Amino acid sequence: MKKQFLSTLALSVLAVSSAWAQNVAIVNGKPVPTSRVEALTQQVAAQGRPVTPDMQAQIKEEVINREIFMQEAQKRGIDASDDYKLQMELARQAIMIRALFADYQKTNPVTDADIKAEYDKFVAANGGKEYRARHILVENEDLAKKLIADIKKGGKFEDLAKKNSKDPGSGANGGDLDWANASSYVAEFAQAMTKLDKGKMTDAPVKSQFGFHIIRLDDVRQAQLPPMEQVKPQIAQQLQQAKLGAFQKEMRDKAKVE
Repeated sequence: MKKQFLSTLALSVLAVSSAWAQNVAIVNGKPVPTSRVEALTQQVAAQGRPVTPDMQAQIKEEVINREIFMQEAQKRGIDASDDYKLQMELARQAIMIRALFADYQKTNPVTDADIKAEYDKFVAANGGKEYRARHILVENEDLAKKLIADIKKGGKFEDLAKKNSKDPGSGANGGDLDWANASSYVAEFAQAMTKLDKGKMTDAPVKSQFGFHIIRLDDVRQAQLPPMEQVKPQIAQQLQQAKLGAFQKEMRDKAKVE
């Protein structure tokens, strides 16, 4: 009889130990599964926050508190209200959609070949020469001609740009446009700029949709493009977003909406 009692006691202890291994706590007789702690821990880690022992303890406490508050809400019948049911449906939809998109991205990954092809297009569009130019932008041709004459007489281009240019971006910097590809500018500006020798200025005002430009070319160099490995994460993210956008559009186009 004594052996049977001890055997029964041992089994009971094992059962309790097993229950505690599966549950982080038992609140008012209801088990709180450890899987909730694991799920919340994964969410914290996904946000880039380190899961330290202190953080782990806070997560455990949070899970227990949530169970306490949930039980109280259920006692008050909140889970039977129309607003609760609507919010639950919206949350269910959000979770399902997020899972759908995650599944699509998992089964349709951006490959290294995709990234290289996109980088090659970037190089083709932005390679070649870069120009460092200054300009003075004014509203009428007569003023532009006068400024050109003043510069030829010894007037300082930078000072006249600060005083007269209506381009807010470069005017305050003496007309400096920094390094840029010719394709960055409107056609009239680009054509006039690329014909100049280094250190030279346009002899006549250049008209564009913005007004009249006086352009000086300060320097020319080969385009300084970042290596592919440096921009690979950004390209991958852009391609991933583009793929996901195309997937969403495809579903929308196929859907029968009345």
